[in-house]
Amino acid sequence: MLILTAIADAPRHGYAIAQEVEKISEGRTKMRTGTLYGALERLLEQELIVVHDEEVVDGRRRRSYTLAPRGREVLATEAARIARTAREATRRLELGGFDGAVTA
Repeated sequence: MLILTAIADAPRHGYAIAQEVEKISEGRTKMRTGTLYGALERLLEQELIVVHDEEVVDGRRRRSYTLAPRGREVLATEAARIARTAREATRRLELGGFDGAVTA
């Protein structure tokens, strides 16, 4: 979900994706290189992302990734689900009245 969100607005290469994930998660998630590239390979296999561009920089291949149409659909569906859950949590909190006491 975080990787899909990180590339939802613009194509990004691996390092930029890792930076965006950290930013989106407010520093709670820091992706290690192996974890990130393993996840990107799985997302490619699942056709949720595609390679946007590929170039060689200092003798190393550098790919940038973007959402595939299916990835955009999956991200939108998941974002809507999370929003519904957050609304329900807020609604229940606003009901108030619970003082923390447990009754049997």
